[in-house]
Amino acid sequence: MTYLLRRDGCTHVISENYSYKTEPYYLILSRELNSEPVAPDSRSVLDAYVVPVCLERASRAGVPVAECLISQSCGRIPAVFYGLNYFSCSSEFSVVRTPDAAKEVIRHITNSGKYPFCFQPLDENATLVTVHAIFGKCPGHEQEVGDYSELIYREFRIPLVSMIFIKSDGTYRLSSLAPARYSALTPGEKSLLRAYLAHQEFL
Repeated sequence: MTYLLRRDGCTHVISENYSYKTEPYYLILSRELNSEPVAPDSRSVLDAYVVPVCLERASRAGVPVAECLISQSCGRIPAVFYGLNYFSCSSEFSVVRTPDAAKEVIRHITNSGKYPFCFQPLDENATLVTVHAIFGKCPGHEQEVGDYSELIYREFRIPLVSMIFIKSDGTYRLSSLAPARYSALTPGEKSLLRAYLAHQEFL
């Protein structure tokens, strides 16, 4: 389900997924073609789900990001692997820790070598943390994550998004942005989203 929220003279499109050729994407595009203020904009939703592009923009906005390398046949391990083909989604990533696992993941995400992929090397003690953000807010998380969430929202203006972070030695680096499913939200996150939808975001 997609919601439209009129706020501060701008129409905010709230959806689980803004990928190319989805209904939310075309809602955004139609308003842009009519010169109507809309958030997020079509460029940002396309950039957000292409991992190397997303990290470049996030880095320029002041968010610490993971090292991201592009390859077609090999990659360092342990690492996080993302596909870069037309059908890939940034929510579908693999944490790879062995050479045999890397070979299988690479075969799958490259369609047997037809497409490139990107990978992000991991420290041995690193973990991946997924955080849902609503209008740049992520209740219940550390202040550091909250600060990054606000920077990411200012850059991409996506009202509902999943932020995947690499956590290592107590610090966070952005790994990717991905669609956020309503069903995956915590009760607190759902309450915050309902408050925005009810125009009660400042209560």
